[in-house]
Amino acid sequence: MARAMFEYTKTVLKKVSFSSELFCKELEKAMIRLLPYEVNELKIWLQEYTSNKPELSACMIRVTN
Repeated sequence: MARAMFEYTKTVLKKVSFSSELFCKELEKAMIRLLPYEVNELKIWLQEYTSNKPELSACMIRVTN
């Protein structure tokens, strides 16, 4: 079940990536709902996913704290 939540989170983040505001809100929700090791995996995924999307890079601050 936990793995499904991680995959669902990635899917949602991809779908809302057109809006940095929505992306940040969904990212905040994910940080609360995911397990600690999944948060670490999400950080790695986010670094790769946002590498060529500078408008989403501002949301990475929420992840590093």
